[in-house]
Amino acid sequence: MKQLLVIDDEPGHRLMVRAVMEDGGWRVHEAASAVSALDRLEKCRDQACPDVILLDMKLPGMDGMEALARLRELAPSVPVVMLTAFGTVGSAVEAMKRGAYDYLTKPADNEELKAVLAKAYEYGRLLSENKELKRRVGEVDAASRLIGQSKAMRQVRELAGQVGPAEATVLILGDSGTGKELVADMVHAMSPRRDHPLIKVNCAALPGDLLESELFGYVKGAFTGALKDKPGRFQLAHGGTLFLDEVGELPLALQAKLLRVLQERVVEPLGSVKTVATDARILAATNRDLRAEAAAGRFREDLYFRLAVLEIRIPPLKERLEDLPELTAFLLQKLGARNKKTVRAVSPAFLELLRGHDWPGNVRELENVLERAIILSRSDTLTPDTLPPHLLERRPEWDLAGPAESSAGLGGPGWAGADLPVMPAGPNGFEEAERLALVRALEAHEGHRERTAEALGISRRTLQYKLRKFGLAKR
Repeated sequence: MKQLLVIDDEPGHRLMVRAVMEDGGWRVHEAASAVSALDRLEKCRDQACPDVILLDMKLPGMDGMEALARLRELAPSVPVVMLTAFGTVGSAVEAMKRGAYDYLTKPADNEELKAVLAKAYEYGRLLSENKELKRRVGEVDAASRLIGQSKAMRQVRELAGQVGPAEATVLILGDSGTGKELVADMVHAMSPRRDHPLIKVNCAALPGDLLESELFGYVKGAFTGALKDKPGRFQLAHGGTLFLDEVGELPLALQAKLLRVLQERVVEPLGSVKTVATDARILAATNRDLRAEAAAGRFREDLYFRLAVLEIRIPPLKERLEDLPELTAFLLQKLGARNKKTVRAVSPAFLELLRGHDWPGNVRELENVLERAIILSRSDTLTPDTLPPHLLERRPEWDLAGPAESSAGLGGPGWAGADLPVMPAGPNGFEEAERLALVRALEAHEGHRERTAEALGISRRTLQYKLRKFGLAKR
């Protein structure tokens, strides 16, 4: 049933509206003042929340224009139709500029009342559908940026989806470069706060005094150069989410102030004697072991427990190498577009050198390595000569030939014959790309093993091993 909230201090007019609209199949709720209506909205549940609001311009206490502003904050998707006396139509037009859907003059014509409220209902329904569509797209987009089908990454996405709708603080743990910020994006996208700001602060990027002013804001004259009031990140994130990256770097003095904010939900701007209420959900991330830091006296234990109500741990890349093909394919497309270069193929040795590295810098290091390769490549095929020296120091594990037999492979002319499409996404991407390269090379050299090995820049012994591995030995 369609729900209508009538905010009008005239009982007779509310009664008339109720009679007309209930006869048309609506359920009508009444409020004699803006204050009581706002209180109703703050406490309503989905099944009792209004689909349309009919708001009188002249109300005791809070007038219609002020009430409209508050209603737009509390229920931005609910259309508001203004009620106005004939002489104040100009005010109603001004209200429409500020977000009202339409206006009616009092006393409203019954048929016009039903028609305008019906149109407002349809408009609100479309807004809600569009909002829901954006929510789903946002969730999918945030989740899709967490690349990988390994069990570990599936668990990370599942946990982020579970904690998203909650209000509790979340501590995201993981080495540098693992994608902690992407997890924060996903948690926010899955939360009821998704339509409000996600404000991010890197706690390691600023010294303590500047970080304090960034977090809590300041008032004019608080210090030299404070020429006007400036809201802090907590205030900017009001109604939304505040992401504190590298929270383990916070000085102890700031840790105490952060704990107070989490406990009392108020901030005190620098130079002010007044507190400001804040409604921001806190997400925090760190590459440190905060429990160990607390035991060593470098991090407040009470703050740690406040932050770690919910924990999400992101595994390092070396523990989920099965995600490397999908990550590489995704990053090559992204980085190719950024650098205005197209990567159509990679060599199998290039892939194996990626797989043989332990990636201490995690996904961020992989991204840097691939961007370097794209920039240095003279063709649309990536080969080992585009990789940094430290990746070339380790021979691929699958190269069973000795140093003398395998040394010709690195950077030799044979890489041109090892072209293959950018590997398909998924845990078996490397193997499939490698198998395809071998098939193409064998066909190009009419099955001649020695010429095929030479073209691929590998030893014949290695070629034989690979052919057996992929069931191609009889080709």
